Formats: sequence, structure tokens, C-alpha cells
Amino acid sequence: MMCQECKVNPATVHIAKIVNGEKTEMHLCEECAKKKNFSLMGDFGSLNFDFEVEPFSVQKFLSSFFEPVSKEIKRSNEPPKCDRCGLTFPRFTQIGRFGCSNCYTAFRGQLDPMLRRLHGKTYHAGKVPKRSGGKIRLKSEIEKLKRELQEAVNAEEYERAAVLRDKIRELEQKLASN
Repeated sequence: MMCQECKVNPATVHIAKIVNGEKTEMHLCEECAKKKNFSLMGDFGSLNFDFEVEPFSVQKFLSSFFEPVSKEIKRSNEPPKCDRCGLTFPRFTQIGRFGCSNCYTAFRGQLDPMLRRLHGKTYHAGKVPKRSGGKIRLKSEIEKLKRELQEAVNAEEYERAAVLRDKIRELEQKLASN
């Protein structure tokens, strides 16, 4: 496809604009795009778009998972801080990485809800080989049931807790017989 402006160079910049359901497209070469003040970093200059476009940032994307936690921290007087490296949690959400290994411990209270939202768990479950993983699978199932049992007791769901207790005992007997 050739540039719609100069009709000489191949079009490398493709712009689509949708206004009131009507789509218009513009195909420009890099030189013509620069002449129209369009840069690849999101500055749409004289193209008269009705919205502002920012360049995609992985850090901004990942920090969106921390927004509820960050808002909660802003309400408190002092944000959590790592004792070893001095990194604060708001700074971590900006740069997207920890300063040291101690940060995992220092920010555990803020990380757990985010990890639960992302992965459904706050621990690594991993995979177990089918042939040799019978005991490992039983142990992990027992651990899972024990966590559920504790949650049921905390929620005062005693009937469910009794069923879970019985399942745990059954699996523990099965494990002992192997």
C-alpha cells in the first residue's frame, strides 16, 4: 500500500479514526507522518483526533493491578517501606520491580490481594508428574483441604467443616497405607 499523501513511498503508519460509528483510515509513509507531526510515541499532533493516546507501557499496565492497594496506602499517613533498601510501595508500583529480596516480606500485605486477583492463589502450586506423583498429589490435596477447613471454621460453617475433616482423615489414611 502506498502513502496517501505523497503516493511515492510505501505506507508504514496506519491510522484509523472512528467518529459517530463512521470509520476513516489514513495510510502514510514515515516522512509524511513526521510532516503531519505524528510520531510513533503517541503524539497525534495535527491529525485532530478527539482523544489523547499514550504509548503502551508494561509498567503502567502492571501497576493497574495495584491501584486499589495504592489508594488504600495513600489514605494512610506513612506508606509501607522496606527496612533493608528503603523502597516504598508507591515507588514499587511506579517502577514495577523490587529493590531487594526483603521487599517481598515488607510488602506481603499489599501483594497477597493482588496475587489472589491475578492467579487465584498466593502460593505456587506447580505441576506433579502423573506416574510418580501420587503421594505428592495426596499431600497437596490434604493441604488444600486443611486451608478450606480453616476458612470454614473461621466462617462458622461447621457442617462444611465436618465434611472437610472427614475427607482429610480419609486421604491421610490413604497416604499412610501407600
